[in-house]
Amino acid sequence: MNRERQLAQAFLALSDTYAAEFDPLHLFDSLVHACHDLLDIDAAVMIADARGGLRTMASTDEEAAVTELLQLQSGHGPCMDSYRIGEPVSVPDIAAEQAHWPHLVATMIEAGYGSLQAIPVRLRRRPLGVLTLLRRQLGPLAPDDVHVAQALADSAALALMHWSTEPGRADDVITRVQSAIASKATLEIAKGMIAQYADTTIAEASHLLTAYAKQRRLRLTETVQALVTRDMHPGAVVEAKR
Repeated sequence: MNRERQLAQAFLALSDTYAAEFDPLHLFDSLVHACHDLLDIDAAVMIADARGGLRTMASTDEEAAVTELLQLQSGHGPCMDSYRIGEPVSVPDIAAEQAHWPHLVATMIEAGYGSLQAIPVRLRRRPLGVLTLLRRQLGPLAPDDVHVAQALADSAALALMHWSTEPGRADDVITRVQSAIASKATLEIAKGMIAQYADTTIAEASHLLTAYAKQRRLRLTETVQALVTRDMHPGAVVEAKR
């Protein structure tokens, strides 16, 4: 498949969230994997809660999630800077930033990453979060690729805003972001329940949940909510895979 078709499919996947079946968990997962497939990078996305603190919503792998977590814990890093100023931040050689972010640099190098590009997730210039693009290669991300990533991030923000068919208000942004964050927290609890029940890893538990929801054409949010509220037994998810 050529790049033009990949781009079309990526934007279509994001625009599908305007439908009644909108699932905020799927939205952010689609965003990071679209960046991974189109730009050949690892990615993670963080969204701000009502207090301005960032929460990791999705990542293409564990290394990307750990990189986000380090910045969250320290309150410093290129992604935090991008969120604060609402503009892209490029780090073409992470090793050169040892003095600024020693722990982040060490973790990225150990994971095999050489450079980083932070992209703000924003709605009408209002920062909602940040998209992190991690690259194995040194050097800045190509300007066209930065533009593609920003367009995808902006599309995700618009999809979140248009979750409801009712006219949007200024405080709707906060409400919908909070709902997405709450859904993510529920997902993490559900993954823990599945991992404990099946004696497996969190990553495998995530795959089992996603497969179960997709197989039955359910929203992932509905599935994890049913697990957490004890309306569904973890065994239903595990046995479905088998």
